[in-house]
Amino acid sequence: MPGRLRIGFEIFARFLLLGCVSFGGPAAHLGYFRRTFVQRLEWLDDAGYARWVALAQFLPGPASSQVGFAIGLQRGGLIGALLAFVGFTAPSFVLMTALAIGSRQWLDAAWLPGLVSGLKWLALVVVADAVIGLYQAFCRRALTQAIALVSAAWVLLTPWVWSQPVVLLVMALLGARFLVVDTQSTEAGSGRIAWWPLGLFVVLAIVLCLPLNELDPVRPFFTTGSLVFGGGHVVLPLLQSGVGEALSPDRFLFGYASAQAMPGPLFTLAAFLGAELRPDQPWLGALLATGAIFLPGFLLLLALVHVWQRLAARPKLAGALAAVNAAVVGLLLAALYQPVFVSAIDGAQALALAMLGLVALRWLRCPVLLLVAVSAGLGLLGWV
Repeated sequence: MPGRLRIGFEIFARFLLLGCVSFGGPAAHLGYFRRTFVQRLEWLDDAGYARWVALAQFLPGPASSQVGFAIGLQRGGLIGALLAFVGFTAPSFVLMTALAIGSRQWLDAAWLPGLVSGLKWLALVVVADAVIGLYQAFCRRALTQAIALVSAAWVLLTPWVWSQPVVLLVMALLGARFLVVDTQSTEAGSGRIAWWPLGLFVVLAIVLCLPLNELDPVRPFFTTGSLVFGGGHVVLPLLQSGVGEALSPDRFLFGYASAQAMPGPLFTLAAFLGAELRPDQPWLGALLATGAIFLPGFLLLLALVHVWQRLAARPKLAGALAAVNAAVVGLLLAALYQPVFVSAIDGAQALALAMLGLVALRWLRCPVLLLVAVSAGLGLLGWV
């Protein structure tokens, strides 16, 4: 038991720290996770990490949070997975809920736009660093490099909801046909579907289809978590359509813009919206909304995790996974441009400062907390 407690505490502490400093959205989170759990702590290798990334991309829900959930699952079982989720999500959950409660008092503060601009600059630096690191890890061949670039071009030229699943499917088929991957180090796993999480997902989906007013606070969030692939900014249109009638567009966009400046998962926008929808019990509303939006993806991951590991040992699927991971790099490259670069850079000075920030983060190993302070200062001074 002491050993399990120690492992659980370590998982929670590591993810809590990441939840406090992981600015930049899903693209940056994947880079943070790889740097921390693959390169520094060696909880898993690049092949294992690539399998989790690929599985998360094929499932609905917040991809980066699912990868963190899977790392916790591998390290400490279901309890470890839950501790990883709570640790990584708690900081942004608390911040977004508190923002919903108190923001009306300082919404017109003169310093707020500058602070948000500075944190957007930080997001650009962190996402660029993540793209470089993942490109070096997953795009070592000419074909995988081409897959990454074509995937980025595809998403940029076809900005519709299903672009990402379509490009991942096409590249997976291409990889299964043309990529040869060594699978000797791939774990076989039990090869069995876990039926209880799959059954729970189906039951919840059926219940939420019932026309009961009591389910209104959680229905749009569970639906969004069940339909959004890849997470990140794709969550915007579905959530907006789900809560649009109950919340003013100004408040919704304020919450969405604020979520970009928060550490941790972008899906904690649900905490802001849940608190807004239940002003009499904002913390309860935030908790229900957050749980509802994350739950579908986690249940599906638990259902498929063992059979996925076994399937990943097959050569053709291993080639497909290699192509999927290269395609994910392309998707992150596209996200680096739109919306991160487009919203963060409005002139040569901001671009120059972003280049210097990337040098500080990637090559000088500047602590992220220091960059947070610098970005806030730059924004408040009006330099970015």
